[in-house]
Amino acid sequence: QLACPLDLGCHSVFSSTWDFPAEKASRAGPSEVRASHLLVKHRESRRPSSWRESNITRSKEEALRILEGYRQQIVNGEATFESLASKYSDCSSAREGGDLNYFGKGQMQKAFEDVAFALEVGQLSEPVFTDSGVHIIKRTA
Repeated sequence: QLACPLDLGCHSVFSSTWDFPAEKASRAGPSEVRASHLLVKHRESRRPSSWRESNITRSKEEALRILEGYRQQIVNGEATFESLASKYSDCSSAREGGDLNYFGKGQMQKAFEDVAFALEVGQLSEPVFTDSGVHIIKRTA
């Protein structure tokens, strides 16, 4: 409480004003996200080999069926995303449970980026096709 000299009926000299920003805030979303993925490559992938298989011969349709099976196990609570990515992802990120760490726009293939940035934290994507293969993506931050 402020002291008022000579009891002159002082009023607060503190006031609050709000100046509106000159420009509206952008709704572009975050500049970076963190995500994990589980990749299943196929024979049409840009590099049809991985740490798991030196020569991947499965079709795109087979890769999709496999990935959908993994996704169903995650959704049903039969397995964790991280455990399946560690065992079955055709990406070297498998050793990190599929974690790709933080990345910004322009660092991933467009289809992958679009989905990763559109997901809510903790949300799992539907299958995503890129030149690398077929992915399911989990946004983690």
